Amino acid sequence: HVQLVESGGGSVQAGGSLELSCTAHNYNIRTCAMGWYRQAPGKERELVASVKADGTTTYAPSVRGRFTVSLDNTKTTMHLQMSSLSTEDTAVYTCAAGKKLLVCVWDYWGQGTQVTVS
Repeated sequence: HVQLVESGGGSVQAGGSLELSCTAHNYNIRTCAMGWYRQAPGKERELVASVKADGTTTYAPSVRGRFTVSLDNTKTTMHLQMSSLSTEDTAVYTCAAGKKLLVCVWDYWGQGTQVTVS
């Protein structure tokens, strides 16, 4: 079965940087894509960034220019480099992977990791 294992996260001061990683087990990203969602208390879950095997990326407007999503050479680990962090970025960040049906749907999820910016 597909397993997504996250690492990174933690606390950082505003203006600082942080990196998240997500390693996918038993998953072939070439079938769909991987991404990062986040959810802050009282807010809806938001797709922050996504990446496909060919390197195509998408970003939420709120993070574009500050966050960078990438894959390692094995295409099994996704990284999210976050910079110029603000308190608005405080949330639980969750790794997701897509499952190909008629279209790709986010069907696999990590356990989530807390990012706190103060």
